[in-house]
Amino acid sequence: MKSLAELAAIREQMQDQVALRIGGKADEKSKVRAHVLVCAGTGCTSSGSHKVVEALNEQLQAKNLQEEIKIVTTGCFGLCALGPVMIVYPEGTFYSRVTAEDIPEIVKEHFVNGRPVERLEYKDPLADNKTLPLPETSFYKKQHRVALRNCGVINPEIIEEYIAMGGYQALGKVLTEMTPADVIQTIKDSGLRGRGGGGFPTGTKWQFAANSVSDKKYVVCNADEGDPGAFMDRSVLEGDPHAVLEAMAIAGYAIGADEGYIYVRAEYPIAVQRLNIAVGQAREKGLLGKDIFGTGFNFDIQVRLGSGAFVCGEETALLTSIEGHRGEPRPRPPFPAVKGLFGQPTIINNVETYANVAQIIINGADWFASMGTEKSKGTKVFALGGKITNTGLVEVPMGTTLREVLYEIGGGIPGGKKFKAAQTGGPSGGCIPASLIDTPIDYDSLISIGSMMGSGGLIVMDEDNCMVDIAKFFLEFTVDESCGKCTPCRLGTRRMLEILTRITEGKGEDGDIEKLEELAMNIKATALCGLGQTAPNPVLSTLRYFRDEYEAHIYEKRCPAGHCKKLAKIMIDPEKCKGCSLCSKVCPVNAISGQVKSPFVIDQEKCIKCGTCVEKCRFGAIVKK
Repeated sequence: MKSLAELAAIREQMQDQVALRIGGKADEKSKVRAHVLVCAGTGCTSSGSHKVVEALNEQLQAKNLQEEIKIVTTGCFGLCALGPVMIVYPEGTFYSRVTAEDIPEIVKEHFVNGRPVERLEYKDPLADNKTLPLPETSFYKKQHRVALRNCGVINPEIIEEYIAMGGYQALGKVLTEMTPADVIQTIKDSGLRGRGGGGFPTGTKWQFAANSVSDKKYVVCNADEGDPGAFMDRSVLEGDPHAVLEAMAIAGYAIGADEGYIYVRAEYPIAVQRLNIAVGQAREKGLLGKDIFGTGFNFDIQVRLGSGAFVCGEETALLTSIEGHRGEPRPRPPFPAVKGLFGQPTIINNVETYANVAQIIINGADWFASMGTEKSKGTKVFALGGKITNTGLVEVPMGTTLREVLYEIGGGIPGGKKFKAAQTGGPSGGCIPASLIDTPIDYDSLISIGSMMGSGGLIVMDEDNCMVDIAKFFLEFTVDESCGKCTPCRLGTRRMLEILTRITEGKGEDGDIEKLEELAMNIKATALCGLGQTAPNPVLSTLRYFRDEYEAHIYEKRCPAGHCKKLAKIMIDPEKCKGCSLCSKVCPVNAISGQVKSPFVIDQEKCIKCGTCVEKCRFGAIVKK
């Protein structure tokens, strides 16, 4: 693309195509009267959204409506638990859990007769089960979408739709109106910090690389999202890949680089496919490659696949992997901004960090800095999972409290259970107890209570979760994913896991807690990379806030949550048992016996603590202790 005029022409031509989705009106000459947006992200695809699209095409053709009703396959809308999700614009009708079998009814009633299908409309449980347009639901109205602004709005496989939403306008601006120093200063002034975990100031990182003298520099995108329960970066890549490409090109201009790499997990096939499509389209339009906008600036991007090693989320291990070697971290200094990929100055940011860059350039540093807190500017995307009603993707201003996220957006804990803790930061983070539910979610607040922001995984736990077992779960993951290069991580975490395993099996000993704490502090102080240094965090945070659970496991041989099978006992209350015999019928090991209409009993020697009888008992007579 040789001029901004060409970009503007595409934007003007395409704006009518997206007008219906963003509160505008279609051109009077247009035959299109409705857009049907169907989520084609990983979550909805796994639930059959591709079959929904096929059925829509068939039914619209059968009714000769294919020119009036436009189908748009998008990225993630956010409410993953309700997929497949389908939104009809301009009215904003929000259909959830749509199947291919529902499509004939939707086409007939909604598109022919003009009546939405009420049984499929999403009913907001926090708004008296009212049927509301998507932006007005409790899940969305407190969110502020910056990184996710195009996800669920545009077709990510059509570059013209991204351009219609202002795409590549920021790149044009920096190449024609700003110096590299101007760009870096704007990012500094915005207060943007890295969204990958550490929260390092993005503009400062770019400044270090710009100051490094070299004939060759690189821009790298860390899309190796490996935390259990995290899918923020995947959703951005699936729903708005051009936002990352544009930002990388801007970063290349700022530091003096002409080449970039996106390192993405091979386990993200939809993201990889759409990235490759986006790169091809950007090259075809002249938005990547040589002489972009006729300014003489050259920049191109290559996609590299990671094979699932969690350690490759650490920046130096990632660079080593791109170079074709086994992914292992390097000692720092020198830092990548001085000596990075192939020994050259390199900046590395994650997907969400890049997703903010173009909007900062267009809207200004003050606009971004006006959101969030004094030291944590902007918004943050979280993958909300675990024991929560609204599982999905959430973007809120920094400083929003955990309570707001869990109850006003997430819909609270299912089944009337009590909130117990939330794990932020994945295996590198820590648990936030119920007593700290009003903690603002920002970098410094989380660190002060023994957790961390991490990349944005937010796992919710209720009263049935054992915190010792939670610590064991995350440590198992870290032990399995350790690259083995340094002794503290390779052996220290394994020793910690052995102690935790003994404790959850009822073999804990006096002094185990002290051993865990000593090992944890030594590993934090001596491990080579961030993975090892933060691996003990889940153990330390659960010891800090749930020490009584450790003590109950060790000294009373009891799991307070009734979760650890080797410590649990499942009992039948004879006062409540009606003798219906259902429990004995569902027991997989025949551990329950008795006479009909008389209280049943459980043979503790045979019982495997699977909990099936607890779930099936209609009278609440069976409890796990």
